[in-house]
Amino acid sequence: MNIACRATELTKEYVLKGETVRALRGVSFDVPEGDYVAIMGPSGSGKSTLLNLLGCLDRPTLGNLFLGDKDVAKMNDDQLSNIRATRIGFVFQSYNLIQQLTVVENIEVPLYYQGRASSASRKRCKYLAEMVGLGDRLGHRPTQLSGGQQQRVAIARSLVNDPYFILADEPTGNLDSNTTLEILNLFAELNKNGKTIILVTHEDEVARHTKRIVRLRDGLIQSDTRN
Repeated sequence: MNIACRATELTKEYVLKGETVRALRGVSFDVPEGDYVAIMGPSGSGKSTLLNLLGCLDRPTLGNLFLGDKDVAKMNDDQLSNIRATRIGFVFQSYNLIQQLTVVENIEVPLYYQGRASSASRKRCKYLAEMVGLGDRLGHRPTQLSGGQQQRVAIARSLVNDPYFILADEPTGNLDSNTTLEILNLFAELNKNGKTIILVTHEDEVARHTKRIVRLRDGLIQSDTRN
């Protein structure tokens, strides 16, 4: 089985007011391709630090982190930026859409910044919009969409580069219960079709929709269980 992500003895230390804080204390786990993982933990557990490492927003102090076959722990800032842009799909709680752009244009943003926008890529963006149920909203702007629809745009955007995995940070945090269920059903459908999803949440009800729950406490994995 191919591995989308592999962490080996990940340690992250910060110096805060002259004191060394060990946010992660040697975290190891694999995420096989096609897995659907919820990462949970209380404030101070290391959850946000792990999220930053998985998203290539930071590097570990010690340990290795493989995304596919690439050890990102050893990459410089430019290399990390390239991995973020091309091989990780981000979905945020606040959607992070550009208000002046249409649905299709927002989905195309990652390709635009890489200089890869084209008529072929626009066709793919329209396909992704249709796939997430927005085929009749292609020309709409974010202010004309509901919160759930905006999150669907963000999910489509996260898929545009065929990423190693989708990294979703509290993706239902701004949604009501019915819309939350719609988004979780969309994630489940994407996962059923082979997409690897790593979802960070503090809600047990959300985590129950995944295949696996990794719980952190005090910078260590407290439990790693299958649903």
